[in-house]
Amino acid sequence: MLIRRGPDVRSSEITDERLYLKRREFLQAIGLATAGVAAGAIDLGAQAGRRPPRLGPVVKGPYGTAEPMTPYETVTTYNNFYEFATDKESPARLAAAFRTRPWKVKVDGECAHPADYDLDDLVRPQALQERVYRMRCVEAWSMVIPWVGIPLGDLVKRFEPTSRARFVEFTTLMDPRQMPGERQPVLDWPYVEGLRLDEATHPLTILAVGLYGVELPGQNGAPLRLVVPWKYGFKGIKSIVRIRFVARQPVSAWAREDSREYGFYANVNPHVDHPRWSQATERRFGEPSRRKTLMFNGYGDQVAGMYAGMDLRKNF
Repeated sequence: MLIRRGPDVRSSEITDERLYLKRREFLQAIGLATAGVAAGAIDLGAQAGRRPPRLGPVVKGPYGTAEPMTPYETVTTYNNFYEFATDKESPARLAAAFRTRPWKVKVDGECAHPADYDLDDLVRPQALQERVYRMRCVEAWSMVIPWVGIPLGDLVKRFEPTSRARFVEFTTLMDPRQMPGERQPVLDWPYVEGLRLDEATHPLTILAVGLYGVELPGQNGAPLRLVVPWKYGFKGIKSIVRIRFVARQPVSAWAREDSREYGFYANVNPHVDHPRWSQATERRFGEPSRRKTLMFNGYGDQVAGMYAGMDLRKNF
C-alpha cells in the first residue's frame, strides 16, 4: 500500500524518523506494538476527568495573559513526556499511577544551603500563585495554561548562590520502573535542563506544582516542574529531583541529542527555523487556523533586555 503525504499535513506535524523508530522499540518493550491502535483507544477523556486534589490557598499572580485558556482535558491528554512515551497521548495513561509522595529535591553546587529538601518544605512556605501563561512547543503547537506555582527566584534567594554560580541545572527523576520510556535509549537519561542565573531569577519563571487549581497530574510533570513561558516547551523540565548551581553552562538532554536542532537558550524566535520546519507560525489548540509566532512568545517587553547584544540566531 502506498501512503502519500496529504497536502494539509505540515512538516511540523510529521514525526521525525529517528523518533518513530525509537517509539516502535518503546511500544514493543511495553507490549503495545501488537495492538496498533492501543494508544488511540485509551479513554483519555475519562483519564482527564479524574482530577487530582485541589490546591489551596492560591492567589492570582502577576503577569500572564487574558487569552482564552486551553481546556483542562486537552492540557492533560496531549503531552510531551518522553520518560513515559514518545507519542502525545500515552503519557496520560502510563503516568496514572505515578507516585509523587514522598518526594525529595536535592539542592547542591555553588550555594550556601545545600541539602535534600522535602517537597512540602520546599514549596509550602511560599504563597502559591496562579499564572495564565502562553506555552509554545518547538513542534509548532501552543496552549494557554493556568499554572499554579511559586517564583523560582524566591527559592534561589533562599539557597544563596555563591559568586561562582552562573547557571542553574535541573534533573528529572530516573526511575524506569515507573517511567517506562527511560528503559529505552530515546535520550541520554536522566533528563537535564538548565537556565542562566538571571533567567532563573526572572519574575516570569516559576516552579509549578499544579494547573487549573489542582495538583499537577503525572503526565504534566508532577510533582514539580519548571515553567519558562518565553522559551520552547522542552525547557520546562518535569518531575524535578535536583537543582544544582554551577559555574559552567549545563549540557541539556536535547542539546546532547542534537545540538543543531535544540539550542541551550530555546527562546521562542519565529525568525529561526527548526532544521525540519518553520517556526514562523503555530497551531493554537481550539483555533481553526494557524497564527503568527510572537518573538519571545509574546513576552518580549519583559525579557528581551536579558539578551541585548546577543546574536539570537546563533544563540538559539
